[in-house]
Amino acid sequence: MSMMPQGVPAGMPEMSMPQQGPGMAPMPQPPFPEAGEPEYPQEDEAEQGEEFNLDSLLEQTNIAEHLKEDTLNEIGEAVWDGYKLDLESKTNWDRQVDEWVKLASQIKEDKTFPWPKAANVKYPLLATAAMQFAARAYPSLVPADGKVVQMKVVGLDPTGQKAIKADKLAKHMNYQLLQDMEDWEEEMDRLLIMLPVIGCLFKKTYFDPIRQTNASKLIGPKDLVVNYWASSLGTAHRVSEIILMTKNQIQVQKNAKLYLDVDLGEPLITPEIPGKSDVHGTNAPSKVDHTTPYVIIEQHTYWDIDEDGYAEPYIITIDLNTKKVLRIVARWDSDGTVIGDAGKLICITPVQYYTKYSFIPNPDGGFYDIGFGHLLGPLNDSANTVINQLIDAGTLANMQAGFIGKGLRIKLGETKFTPGEWKAVNATGDDIKKQIFPLPTQQPSDVLFKLLGMLIESGKELASVAEIFTGKMPGQNTPATTTQASIEQGMKVFTAIYKRTYRSQEKEFKKLFRLNSIYEENFAKAKLVLDEPIAKEDYDRHNYDVCPTADPTAVSTTQKQLKVQGLLDMLPLGTLNSMEVTKRMLEAQEQPNIGALMQQPQPQPDPKMMAAQAKIQGDQQKAQMDQQAQAQKMQLEKEKAQLDLMQKQLEMQMEMKKRAFDQKMDALDRQMDMQLKQMEAALEARKAQQVHTQEMAQAGEEHQVNLQRIKDESAAKQRAVSRVAGKPSNSGKK
Repeated sequence: MSMMPQGVPAGMPEMSMPQQGPGMAPMPQPPFPEAGEPEYPQEDEAEQGEEFNLDSLLEQTNIAEHLKEDTLNEIGEAVWDGYKLDLESKTNWDRQVDEWVKLASQIKEDKTFPWPKAANVKYPLLATAAMQFAARAYPSLVPADGKVVQMKVVGLDPTGQKAIKADKLAKHMNYQLLQDMEDWEEEMDRLLIMLPVIGCLFKKTYFDPIRQTNASKLIGPKDLVVNYWASSLGTAHRVSEIILMTKNQIQVQKNAKLYLDVDLGEPLITPEIPGKSDVHGTNAPSKVDHTTPYVIIEQHTYWDIDEDGYAEPYIITIDLNTKKVLRIVARWDSDGTVIGDAGKLICITPVQYYTKYSFIPNPDGGFYDIGFGHLLGPLNDSANTVINQLIDAGTLANMQAGFIGKGLRIKLGETKFTPGEWKAVNATGDDIKKQIFPLPTQQPSDVLFKLLGMLIESGKELASVAEIFTGKMPGQNTPATTTQASIEQGMKVFTAIYKRTYRSQEKEFKKLFRLNSIYEENFAKAKLVLDEPIAKEDYDRHNYDVCPTADPTAVSTTQKQLKVQGLLDMLPLGTLNSMEVTKRMLEAQEQPNIGALMQQPQPQPDPKMMAAQAKIQGDQQKAQMDQQAQAQKMQLEKEKAQLDLMQKQLEMQMEMKKRAFDQKMDALDRQMDMQLKQMEAALEARKAQQVHTQEMAQAGEEHQVNLQRIKDESAAKQRAVSRVAGKPSNSGKK
């Protein structure tokens, strides 16, 4: 496991090794197999590529090129199983999304109850609430003056340099969003229409290597599969995106060496695409052609490729039908590794590509949030039922039916009348009256009509769609302050939702800020359009003195103008700058070319006064230049002193580390010497003990031999004595 590169502070990626992700510029890699070669790496090549470290994994455009086929099959199966498990956890929510979309889209459906083609009117309560939200949010989030991104200065700015830099970065990012990223505004419009209905949408922000620019793509909640009980995008173990790609689009990825050159077969005619709900009743294609898409799963998950016991964050792309792995790429920056004191990896901070746009948090704690479809759906269904009952009752009352007696002498069957037509019958009026009995019906109920009004009013209160918000004027005698207070009170619900949207938009802008600090390709067109030069070094994430942010207080143009109107009322006091107040009023009105509007002709000054002023200004400029030179000199001396101090501190630290290392090595040497002496003493003692034992054994054997010899000699003596004692003596014989 490699340690974090030196000199790269936390929060800043190593510029020479940018993190590779979907849509990021590929780095030089070994070529793909030629035609006729195996689809996956050969065994010997795979074995050589099994030993990875963090740096080598981060440099790879496609790690799958260096893995065995068995490993790729295992990864593909695991990704497929995880995707299916997460998809199953949100099945009920997906089903509700289809119902909400159908209700908001006002889809016409035929009913068979209480009779065929009965009334099936859908009151546009949900659609009205969604359009009202989008109509208020869109001008606020994408103002007419094109200032989508603002920058806020962090920390002190005595010289104003940070503010100048913030204006330059804001101008560049606004150009990126509205000009360079062509689909961003259109997809933002779609998001604001869909968000109040569904309640949850996503934006995927990445660098597109094909178009050589940033991209921020809108993704529906059914196209991004996350376990329903995950707490957030950042903590979810798996985030799977459903991508539909034609054969030609996949070939483009293969040509760019982003995907493995594997055979996916033919796409399915009716592929399993949970992200697409057929609420309009369209038919699936009858045959496969070049436009039939493959279903690709791009899963942001974790896997232990280097087999160190810790699963690193990766982006794994597979084909849903064949489960074949197409691409594996690292999902962290070079500074995303957290290394402990002992040089051991603690964890890796993954890079997040997705931004969640939330309408109202889900009360049950689920990952997918709710919108007006969840809140107004039951009320809208009830209102639809009441309206259809009223229409059906009116239909029965207007087009009566009944019974005809057999005694009436007319031709039976269906009889149709045209307006003003009289038909002759062979019967008297009294017979007709007696033989025809109409079914008893009633006019539409007043109770149902009042109930309908209550349901609609409740839905409007919930959605804050009051008459005053839809453009209708208040009463003639209503004061303006009362009207404004009513509007602000009614906007409370929307203001809370706006803040959630602004918060998500800020996260999206921060992702774009990060990409601008990495990829130089983002500035090729900007240098030709903007008046001042700009480069990725301007997006300095070391200091991070500026960051993109939306304005959550700018809910509407009217509210901006009312705030500035309060400043205009205070102008007579003489405490405010009239030019600044005028500028803010023009900005609130979103007037174009404000600088030209505020230019005023200057009177011709006196030449003597001009000369005196020029002299004074020259003296002031000289004094300022002297002060600036002195300040710069002091600043340089201060920085030099700081650098010298830092150098001394580093030298002291290195000396202390060297001393500590030498002491540690000396202690280790002494310890090893002591251990060697102890081992030698132990060996000598063991050797002496063995010698002593052998000598004792030998002495014992010699002792036994001597004892035996003594015993033998004693026995011999005893036998000799016995023999001598047994002979008759000469005296006895005598």
